[in-house]
Amino acid sequence: MPNARATHLTRRGILAAGGAIGLGAALAACGNEDGKSGGSDGNTTAGKSGPWSFKDDRGTTAKADKVPSNIVAFVGVAAALYDYGVQAKGVFGPTKTKDGKADVQAGDMDVSKVTVLGNEWGQFNIEKYAALAPDVLISTMFDDAGTLWYVPDESKKKILAAGAPSVGISVYDRQLTEPLQRMLALAKSLGADTSAAKVTEAKKRFEDAAARLRAATKAKPGIKVMAGSASQDLFYVSGSNLSVDLEYFKALGVNFVEPPEKAKAKGGGWYESLSWENVDKYDADIIMMDNRSSAIQPADITEGTWKKLPAVKAGQVIARNPEPILSYDKCAPLLEELAEAIEKAKQVS
Repeated sequence: MPNARATHLTRRGILAAGGAIGLGAALAACGNEDGKSGGSDGNTTAGKSGPWSFKDDRGTTAKADKVPSNIVAFVGVAAALYDYGVQAKGVFGPTKTKDGKADVQAGDMDVSKVTVLGNEWGQFNIEKYAALAPDVLISTMFDDAGTLWYVPDESKKKILAAGAPSVGISVYDRQLTEPLQRMLALAKSLGADTSAAKVTEAKKRFEDAAARLRAATKAKPGIKVMAGSASQDLFYVSGSNLSVDLEYFKALGVNFVEPPEKAKAKGGGWYESLSWENVDKYDADIIMMDNRSSAIQPADITEGTWKKLPAVKAGQVIARNPEPILSYDKCAPLLEELAEAIEKAKQVS
């Protein structure tokens, strides 16, 4: 999935994975019939004053005497909940850029109104966390071991011992529609009005975008798409497996460049690392580039081999967030932008 580089492969190495890194029956017609979704929404709530519980993707049920109001969450989770009208008090993970503006992973949140416990990998201020008197700690999970994303290994025992129950939403090896459902269910359990017009309209937009992408890939099946991420020394090419967005796009017919499993071994099965001299190893008509602040952006890539790529010369490079904000409002544009790119693409590979 997401982003540091190969130095912390068990968790952060999947970061590069993402860089080089996903509705129910209503969406079946849009390509989820082969997905790994399913099950109940896993939540019960008895209103703001009543007991609260939510069964997460580890199979663990978080419980509280009342619906949590002091929410601490990974920034991407907080951004998704914000779209559903649920405000987190504390966040951790890439929240602000170096100039103090909202990071792409913060979505529409006003980052001046949340307590940032840590803006970078490995940062998590336990004293600030305790001071917030958290009712619940929420993050995503990029493995099948139940590891909470951006909760530091070295301090997770102290963090979890602070008393707040934790919730993990899996974004590992499944299609995007499943974690979208799960985040919606979580938001509902936290008091969101999931029948509000804003929510239903966003879901409809997502469905329409999925149908558009399916139609685009059917009309141009030969268009090859490569998912990449740039660092100073290496270029990462993601396979479509494991990442929730790429798995779903593939189910809708997108023809991805697929590095062989052996080539992805050093990337934990997520991605292949290429030197800039070998960045032309794969032919591609469209390149989706990691838009997170941890990656070098296309406009800042100076390598001559990059500039000579047919897709780059043709202007067929679009953005990709390997850690999509899991609300329908934020995911619908991802489908629309890819559909538009395929509709307009010339076959240059």
